[in-house]
Amino acid sequence: MAITTAASRLGTTAFSEACPIELRQNWTADDAKGIIQAVYRQVLGNDYIMQSERLISLESLLTNGQLTVRDFVRAVAKSDLYKSKFLYPHFQTRVIELNFKHLLGRAPYAESEVIEHLDRYQNEGFEADIDSYIDSDEYDANFGDAIVPYYRDLVTTGVGQRTVGFTRMFRLYRGYANSDRSQLAGAESRLASDLARNSASAIIGPSGGSDGWAYLPAKQGTAPNRTFGRSSVNSSARLYRIEVAGISLPRYPKVRRSNKEFIVPYEQLSSTLQQINKLGGKVASITLAQ
Repeated sequence: MAITTAASRLGTTAFSEACPIELRQNWTADDAKGIIQAVYRQVLGNDYIMQSERLISLESLLTNGQLTVRDFVRAVAKSDLYKSKFLYPHFQTRVIELNFKHLLGRAPYAESEVIEHLDRYQNEGFEADIDSYIDSDEYDANFGDAIVPYYRDLVTTGVGQRTVGFTRMFRLYRGYANSDRSQLAGAESRLASDLARNSASAIIGPSGGSDGWAYLPAKQGTAPNRTFGRSSVNSSARLYRIEVAGISLPRYPKVRRSNKEFIVPYEQLSSTLQQINKLGGKVASITLAQ
């Protein structure tokens, strides 16, 4: 069953209309190549892989039938390549979020799941924690030995799913063309506060989304949180903050998009909104600047 029309604008159509990728009996070398590419895309978070980074020996073992798809997924997740991209640069809670996404195809459902994996990582090490995902009953029931993991909570199956996982997955998934190493929030956890409160996450669309609510501020910030005095002579004392998503930057390439904030007095509000519209931006919110 396809997900809602509004959610499909977030880049999920490719998943809702696709079948799981499986290495079936009597497979060919071309089938194995397709599996390898799918595993890289899923387990490495859609990150670009240079030819020199490819795990050639593991690829050969899979192509020769010496590894199952599950074995190949396990080996990629334990590789130095995976560690360099996701383990070393990130906080532990972020690493666990990514492991859930890459290996089980979902977001953590409860803070207890994160704590369990934190404890195992601390006491048994990273590789033992990776094994706990891939050897779990959940992995076996959904993927087995022959299916490449996929984002299960982006489609409604009703099998072992929780409603809260649907909204939380959008905090981890930022669009079909996005990679897990190129997101505005950087190395910080996306779900820690929501898990601690046991609450559903707000769905925030990627930059360039079709609706005005598609706004997520950059980690370094794009505008001051506070303003002092008036911005210009003869302007009103009341200032407004305009949050904008998907604005086109006035430089090459034209397809580059960004999120921005503007703080303007009431007299400049209309002209600023007109300029934002000319640049193709979507207004996420207009609030009083405090």
